[in-house]
Amino acid sequence: MKYDANGLVPAIVQHARTGEVLMLGWMNEEALALTRTTGRVTFWSRSRQALWRKGETSGNWLDLVAIRQDCDSDALLVLAEPAGPTCHTGARSCFYHDLDGEPASSPAPPAAILGRLADLIALRRTMQPEESYTAKLLHGGVDRIGKKIGEEAAEVIIAAKNGSHAELTYEMADLIYHSLVLLQDQGLPAEAVWHELERRFSP
Repeated sequence: MKYDANGLVPAIVQHARTGEVLMLGWMNEEALALTRTTGRVTFWSRSRQALWRKGETSGNWLDLVAIRQDCDSDALLVLAEPAGPTCHTGARSCFYHDLDGEPASSPAPPAAILGRLADLIALRRTMQPEESYTAKLLHGGVDRIGKKIGEEAAEVIIAAKNGSHAELTYEMADLIYHSLVLLQDQGLPAEAVWHELERRFSP
């Protein structure tokens, strides 16, 4: 790595599954080494002049998935799984304002919602059937979920034949949601599907 005059390198943290940009921190050689050996993202605080592990006071750790360096070896991309909100304000990401200070949309690709939805479905597994529609589906197992997928698939076809983009969008969202519920029921992470698609279509 090429560190600056202060022995630091910028480290951009990105959600490993959703692609959401979470924060920017700085690492020195020791912080980078600790991040790699402990699996918890660690930075160098320029204000305190000390090492700090993200989440050491809040519990909102950043669990390391991978680290990449840029083409000039003077910046890092840290792929991590956040244990909670990344920003000290309680926001998911530190990048939630535009240059005028107005609230901005999430700095993540549109498809990131699929990862967030999969996370939410996983949380619903811990709830009682009467508390959540998703929990009710999961409690019913593959028979209940499979029946819904069949119904939603038929409705997608009908919407397409009707030529209604609004109807097709709505029904396709239902089909994707129920498919994610089935993956959760089967104990198969949604990432397995993303990786399979990547395998098929990567150049």
